[in-house]
Amino acid sequence: MRVLVTGGAGFLGSHLCDRLLALGHEVIALDNLFTGSKKNIVHLLDKPEFEFVRHDVVQPILLEVDWIFNLACPASPVHYQSNPVKTVKTSVMGALNMLGLAKRVNCRILQASTSEIYGDPTQHPQTESYWGNVNTLGPRSCYDEGKRVAETLMVDYHRQNGVDIRIIRIFNTFGPRMAIGDGRVVSNFIVQSLKGERLSIYGDGTQTRCFCYVDDLISGIVAAMQYEGDDAHEPVNLGSTDERSMNDLVAAIGEAVGKKIEIEYKSLPADDPVRRRPDTTRARERLGWGPQVSLVDGLRKTVDYFRSELCIAD
Repeated sequence: MRVLVTGGAGFLGSHLCDRLLALGHEVIALDNLFTGSKKNIVHLLDKPEFEFVRHDVVQPILLEVDWIFNLACPASPVHYQSNPVKTVKTSVMGALNMLGLAKRVNCRILQASTSEIYGDPTQHPQTESYWGNVNTLGPRSCYDEGKRVAETLMVDYHRQNGVDIRIIRIFNTFGPRMAIGDGRVVSNFIVQSLKGERLSIYGDGTQTRCFCYVDDLISGIVAAMQYEGDDAHEPVNLGSTDERSMNDLVAAIGEAVGKKIEIEYKSLPADDPVRRRPDTTRARERLGWGPQVSLVDGLRKTVDYFRSELCIAD
């Protein structure tokens, strides 16, 4: 296959490029480097099967490909709230442009959506049939609503034009190549703890998330793209079901880092979900997928990565 990965220099995109190349595909990584980084793909640049193109998905592009993985969009609150209009344009215009390309060359396209489309959920755990509880005017809405519109466009292109689509809803993912200052909880906590700083917990620490190691998430993305069922166009949740409070996460990171951690509690940001856990029945039954890496093992690998990035000795 000749495969296009938008956001290919990002945290998830670069890992996906690695996996696709290992599977024997030719890969084009598209990225404007707004939040992605060339260092994430520098080890791939000399491979003849790999090509990097600096391009913004808000602008159309003409390519001949067999598969499109549309991952382009800032995914951390710090980044997507820094330019909310750009975030919406990336999700909406990016989806439109990639769908137009998929229609033109008659290829399969996968849209990376997010658990954020469920907002602060009133249903727990969240199934794919849940419509969500989202504040359309809140500070997070640029990301939430952009992804919801991207899903709508995907389904409408499928209904109207017969485009072969896949939609995945990604829950909290962590691992090597997360940006040091991206504002996501795992990277924040690890970096603060390695530097000997107090960890900032927003709220009282009882809010929950489920954390999936990046290698497992990539396996789910590839499985979703390969799935051939009649229901393949329906969205699929991808994430861990191991629900942990922020206080639990701090304890696990303290163990992985090997340090006693001090905590500073701060006000919970607006519209921050109190609980989140995916129902992954669909992924398990249709894709045969489920996470294999435990939180403890994943954290150890991630801590090792950040030690190297920060040049901090064990």
